[in-house]
Amino acid sequence: MSTDAKHVWGPLTEGLNIPRDLDLGDRARALDQLGVTPGAHRALVGRVNETLPQRDAALLVSSRLWPVLAHRMHRMAQQGVPFAAHLARIAPDTAAWRDGPPSGITARLLLAAHHALTTPLDQALPTGPRVSTTAARSRSTTTVPDTAPPKQPAPTEPAESAHRRQTAPAPRQGHGR
Repeated sequence: MSTDAKHVWGPLTEGLNIPRDLDLGDRARALDQLGVTPGAHRALVGRVNETLPQRDAALLVSSRLWPVLAHRMHRMAQQGVPFAAHLARIAPDTAAWRDGPPSGITARLLLAAHHALTTPLDQALPTGPRVSTTAARSRSTTTVPDTAPPKQPAPTEPAESAHRRQTAPAPRQGHGR
């Protein structure tokens, strides 16, 4: 699995098929790997420029993760979903993603765009981070319920207590003579 494919894994890729050898360093190749043709890419960039303020659109399209969002928007367009209407919800100057340090503005914009594209138009956008059950399960450290066959029944003879068992002497530690 490529480094980019590992790093991009998370909320932005939920519901998308990301190639294991994704290369975000080469934008044209990444778009091709994700099934976005050059013509479709031009159309997507045009719609984003029409929908968002110039500064926001430029920031979104120039981000390293843009091909992943372009892939999602391309799929929405193929399914007849008005992705521009979804995206327009992050345009207001009062949008929650605008609050915070300037150094994190790109990450907040990408996440806001993802939320806008994945939240139905009749629902309000989340104001905080949304928990992805799929991503949470994939990163969970808890164990899966045990599906092993039941254990053998306990022996009927009483076990000998540990202090009465004969054991072999412990192997010598350290240097031999």
